[in-house]
Amino acid sequence: MAGRRAASIRALTLDLDDTLWPIWPAIERAEHELHGWLAQHASATAQRFDVAALRGLRETIAAENPHWGHDFTRMRHASLVRALTLSGDDPAHADGAFAVFFAARNRVELYADALPALQALAARWPIAAVTNGNADLQGIGLAAHFTTTVSAREFGIGKPDPRIFHEACRRLEAQPHEVLHIGDDWALDVVGAHGAGLHSAWVRREGDPTMPAGAAQASCVVRDLNELVAWLDD
Repeated sequence: MAGRRAASIRALTLDLDDTLWPIWPAIERAEHELHGWLAQHASATAQRFDVAALRGLRETIAAENPHWGHDFTRMRHASLVRALTLSGDDPAHADGAFAVFFAARNRVELYADALPALQALAARWPIAAVTNGNADLQGIGLAAHFTTTVSAREFGIGKPDPRIFHEACRRLEAQPHEVLHIGDDWALDVVGAHGAGLHSAWVRREGDPTMPAGAAQASCVVRDLNELVAWLDD
């Protein structure tokens, strides 16, 4: 295995949203496609709630149910049920509406460095996706590069809680100190990984914030995943 740094690593854990692709363009597109579907199938709801109002309702549902914080799917679906009910439309339409949203949410555009780096990393280590989101790797077409996925929705606990990292390590059959976690969010990915005993690589793309002074330090800070591959080869 090339690289002195790589020699101490047995497995990787990897964040998805905003690490492999920018998530907000996909979410915004999905919200507009959802609203278009409602206009055809639940017109009263579409008239009462525009895209911004539907987003606000989802945030209200999240505030009312903090114990759902790990489950974006449940919050989105519940907000659709409420919007339909308040508008006098059939709440059963929530299933079809969410399916439209979810399909569009998973039509992501990878960062240019993401696929080549993912292929290089997966050829050398088993990789577990560790995500607080609800991305569908099978639908996106990346599932073959991952050994397993530990999602907050499935596991019931999200990052930065150490338990979700430890579950990923268990599935990878590696000890935390043998695993490098890769992600874009300083609090969730860097602090979370360090709290669980993993190493961390912070993917700090252009425009991302700097690391807070005096905070837990990432094992490495890179501008993209190609830099991470080069760092591991050093």
